[in-house]
Amino acid sequence: MNGPEIIFVIPFGERGIPVTQTVTTTWFIMLVLFGLSIFLTRGMKIKPGKKQVIAETIVDGIYNLTESTMGKQFKHFSPYIGTLLLLVGFANISGLLGLRPPTSDLNTTLGLALITFFLIHFTGIKAKGVGGYLKGFLEPMPFLLPINIMGEIATPISLSFRLFGNILGGLIIMTLVYQALGWFSLIPVPAILHMYFDLFAGLLQSFIFGMLTMVFVSLASD
Repeated sequence: MNGPEIIFVIPFGERGIPVTQTVTTTWFIMLVLFGLSIFLTRGMKIKPGKKQVIAETIVDGIYNLTESTMGKQFKHFSPYIGTLLLLVGFANISGLLGLRPPTSDLNTTLGLALITFFLIHFTGIKAKGVGGYLKGFLEPMPFLLPINIMGEIATPISLSFRLFGNILGGLIIMTLVYQALGWFSLIPVPAILHMYFDLFAGLLQSFIFGMLTMVFVSLASD
């Protein structure tokens, strides 16, 4: 199966900057999330209407999830966790619209994992100080330093490949199903598989990615 197609090229330099399906779909998802944010929060009142109730329910749910997982001292991470959950969630289910999910591109998942990686170590340094942070690599025994370093490097790799592998695997399976069925793809079988791979598995993987991010960041301060 080929990777994401190049949609257009921005003229810059000799070869230009190629813009792939991953980028354009991500732009579309960002636009949808931006539009939904404006729609749900426009004209907020003390006595909330239906739209405001939906917005407040989403925000309260994210804050409660962050607090219950990470603790009250990390509640300020809620905006980032909420953005991460919504972005990855919408990216994973974009296949329902016939789009190629951005998370089926390793560049996307690795980028998100690296943000989490730097956030983990920034939190660790902030909580323990540089000396205490570096000392943690020597625990419980100094000779375990190489293993501890490898363990930290493995974090973004495992995060990115877990999400990438699950979403790409579902995409490949659906592509093979459509090729096998041909004209018979109009029957409900692909729709049922879409519900599993794009909706159920997609939302589940976004939740897992968000939960692992919260767990790793909170553990960094211990």
